Amino acid sequence: MQPVERRLMREVPALRRHMTYSTALALLGAATVVAQAGLLAKVCADGFAGHAVRDTALVALAAVLTLRALLAWARGTLAQRAAADAKHTLRERITGRLRRTGPLRLAARRHGETATLLTRGLDALDAYVVGYLTTMTAAAVVPLAVTAWLWWTDWTSALIVVVTLPLIPVFGALVGMHTAQRTARQWRLLSRLGGHFLDVVAGLPTLRAFGREVHQTRVVGEMADAHRRATVRTLRVAFLSSLVLETVATLSVALVAVPVGLRLLAGELDLRTALTVLFLAPEAYLPLRAAGAAFHDSAEGIAVAERVFALLDEGDDQHDEGTVPQRAARLLAAPDGRTARLRLDRVTVRYPDRPVPALHDVSLTVRPGEHVALVGPSGAGKSTLLSLLLGFAVPASGRVTVDGTDLGALDADAWRAQVAWVPQRPHLFAVSVADNIRLGRPHADIAEVRAAARAACADRFVEALPNGYDTVLGEQGAGLSAGQRQRIALARAFLKDAPVLLLDEPTAHLDPESEAAVTRATVALMRGRTAVVVAHRTSLLPHADRIVTVRAGALVAPRADATEGLLAS
Repeated sequence: MQPVERRLMREVPALRRHMTYSTALALLGAATVVAQAGLLAKVCADGFAGHAVRDTALVALAAVLTLRALLAWARGTLAQRAAADAKHTLRERITGRLRRTGPLRLAARRHGETATLLTRGLDALDAYVVGYLTTMTAAAVVPLAVTAWLWWTDWTSALIVVVTLPLIPVFGALVGMHTAQRTARQWRLLSRLGGHFLDVVAGLPTLRAFGREVHQTRVVGEMADAHRRATVRTLRVAFLSSLVLETVATLSVALVAVPVGLRLLAGELDLRTALTVLFLAPEAYLPLRAAGAAFHDSAEGIAVAERVFALLDEGDDQHDEGTVPQRAARLLAAPDGRTARLRLDRVTVRYPDRPVPALHDVSLTVRPGEHVALVGPSGAGKSTLLSLLLGFAVPASGRVTVDGTDLGALDADAWRAQVAWVPQRPHLFAVSVADNIRLGRPHADIAEVRAAARAACADRFVEALPNGYDTVLGEQGAGLSAGQRQRIALARAFLKDAPVLLLDEPTAHLDPESEAAVTRATVALMRGRTAVVVAHRTSLLPHADRIVTVRAGALVAPRADATEGLLAS
């Protein structure tokens, strides 16, 4: 096994169980192979000799064939289930890593490549688990059992099998190394294609504005063609290797069959023994041939597993040792958000696609219950500061602490349970209005949902919808105005009732009437909570205890008086 395969077995329990069950079923299958060959040889020998074939022999043969088919079905079903469990486990680990450290921690990897890995990439494990692992267990058990039976039946034929049997894995390994290189290149090209295509789609308006959409169409076409050529080359190697393995196996069976035929003609062997040998010899080579063919189908799955573990390792801290469960066990409980002091201590944040830091040497303290407004031009780093407090961004240097404890050492889920976040453009899902509001507290009853909507000044327009709170929205809240979507997001925050509130320009892009309603709801929401508000408009500034200006990734000296800050802005 390759190192990545050993790690898969070590870290994915479903695969270890699958190997155990598959080995047990392979042993039973080997027994049915031997029994089938013996019964079939007896029936044929009796028929050729003119003896009456007993019904019991036919019934036994039929039972063995049925049992062999059931065992094959069971192995396939268990393999499919193991593949699904393995993919689920790895997807959970990747998404868990993204939840704990934030997507920006893995910023060196393009999001399109990660999305390709989570979808199309992990699906390639099906061929590895269902095909390769299942045939490998059979290849480890069936040839030994068949050769042992052959040795007891006719040792000269068994000797030929023992000598020729290693030829198949040797040739398979020689071709397989070449296939692995080809498949790794094919997967890299697919990852690049997925990542680049996502970038193109995300930046399509910009490309249209600069008249570069035709060029990017040509670039995507060239990348797709490169992936097509790599796929064809990989398939060519796979087909040629299948030809090599089939040829070697056929010649090996012929080396057994020809001497058996000659000895049968010379009267050195009886017909039943000769037929048993002829029926068993191909069965000795069949699992190895199947394993060789399955290796080519599974090579992409192995390459994907390498990328998965590279991504997981990439997210680890330099000094973060131990397994994932051990690291999770070392996470500290989150302090009480109602009394927690938030602090940024000389924090610098860098993005891989930007030459200058998003934030540079920033220090800021937010006292419990304090309302801090962040103002400044677009791109100054205000949203990045909120991302730091959420744990979505990880500083390149400096510390983000909650009551003196590093935020990275806290249980991220427990901390975010105490934080309500209202982004500038909240995402609404294609479910009912009530379920969108319940995102803050999934088990809230309808009375609590209505109360939260009323507090957010959203109850009137929601009740005016065709089905009220049961109205199913379109994708991304289609059918609602920007102000209505913002009030739904505020209702989520009211329902969550978290002690720490992070607001990213809640009144941006709203008409005056919507802005007034959202401002009233936001002021009510901030009352009694620690709040950090990114504000482009002045409506929220009078309600802040402190105004901090962010400019070019640095903080300008904060103004203690909100009125002075309002006039300055």
